[in-house]
Amino acid sequence: MYVDEMLNCVDCGRQFVFSAGEQRFYEQKGFQNKPNRCPDCRQARKAMRAQGQGGNANAGTPRVREMFTATCSNCGGVAEVPFNPRGDKPVYCRDCFASR
Repeated sequence: MYVDEMLNCVDCGRQFVFSAGEQRFYEQKGFQNKPNRCPDCRQARKAMRAQGQGGNANAGTPRVREMFTATCSNCGGVAEVPFNPRGDKPVYCRDCFASR
């Protein structure tokens, strides 16, 4: 038998009800842990994940950086950089950048 339980939100610190119905749902889904966040904070966190924000929200799905190719201003070799070079500043390959 399930009984409503009061839990504390890890984000905002407010107390919230973990209802008997939610507990039943959690058990049916096989969830092992109780919720850590209140419904408002859960929804806010979900919205941040959808926008690609929120540090740990993307755990398990690493964000792929777009890389751009340029010519190293020091050695003339190929440089792959995580920004689109504009041409007004020097760009260095990994080795030349590390030696600077």
